[in-house]
Amino acid sequence: MDGLGVGSRGERVLDEAYRIGCSTVMAFEPEDVFYLTGFWGEGIAVLNQSGTRLIVPQLEADRARSVARCEVLEAERGSSMLDRALSLVGDGASVCTDCSDHSLFERMKVRLVESSRLRYSKDVFYNARRIKDGYEISIIERASSILDELFRVCEYLIRAGMSERQIQAMLMYEAMVRGAYPPAYRYTLSPLIVASGTNSSLPHAEPSDRVVSTGDLITIDLTLRYNGYIADATRTFALGSIDGEREDVYYVVREAQQRALDAVCEGVQCRDVDGAARSYIEGRGYGERFIHSTGHGIGLDVHEPPWISRTSQDTLARGMCITVEPGIYIHGRYGVRIEDSVAIRDDGRVVVMNRYTKDLVRL
Repeated sequence: MDGLGVGSRGERVLDEAYRIGCSTVMAFEPEDVFYLTGFWGEGIAVLNQSGTRLIVPQLEADRARSVARCEVLEAERGSSMLDRALSLVGDGASVCTDCSDHSLFERMKVRLVESSRLRYSKDVFYNARRIKDGYEISIIERASSILDELFRVCEYLIRAGMSERQIQAMLMYEAMVRGAYPPAYRYTLSPLIVASGTNSSLPHAEPSDRVVSTGDLITIDLTLRYNGYIADATRTFALGSIDGEREDVYYVVREAQQRALDAVCEGVQCRDVDGAARSYIEGRGYGERFIHSTGHGIGLDVHEPPWISRTSQDTLARGMCITVEPGIYIHGRYGVRIEDSVAIRDDGRVVVMNRYTKDLVRL
């Protein structure tokens, strides 16, 4: 975990906690525990002015001590871990937590009711995490380069007669030998999207036994985790010859995506980035076929602030990493999406982290 500034991240989280009147933070979610400690696994991180401490079960203790940038304490799994964590909360402390488990939260309330206050806030962590340091951006860049390698693999991998599931399995193998893994994303059963033909008209299609054939558009949406961090990119390929309508729609999406990328800069409203893509698609007569937002933040979660949507109140700032991914979906026929991961560096430069071509690639 060289280069991971856990101390400064703890300060950032505490600053956010102070804004809502809390002096102690308890993290349960693995993304937030990792952010505070450098350890990804079963554990509870407790943060206050005296620093960060990590409570883990005995079976995780050796691994935690090998990577965590804080004091590691052991406890029996279950209630003993919670008891050990609560023992680190001082009298009169105001505690915020990301714990979404109702029973655990209620137990914490009972234990803290006499001497402390407890508040649920995921925003404390999201607000701290939305600004990435140089190390975090470098990891997301490496993750993005792996996605580019996988798109190149598609050029010689995908052939007529293969099923979407076969393509997915082969891409997952290629990803894992490069050190990338699927994120645990709760709203899908599949680690990445392979959507061909009519299935490509579904933005979040699940890979199926459908066999790809000449004339198909094939959307490959790769969302993979590398050293904890997410990169997210999409390309739409043509298998052999496609008709003129599909090709025209492809280039409408490509132009819309480029206009949105051109709008990305420090200080711009996220809704204006969305508007740059959306207004062009609407002008070409496909406004009702663009059925999702233009992008979202990426980092330790697949989707996190800032939100690149028409109603977003977010403003882009240095250190933010986002996706730009407009699409057009012709119901029951086909769809096109093009997506890149983008960073705004600490010097204000905008870097498109995916470099694989956005010309229409015919397989």
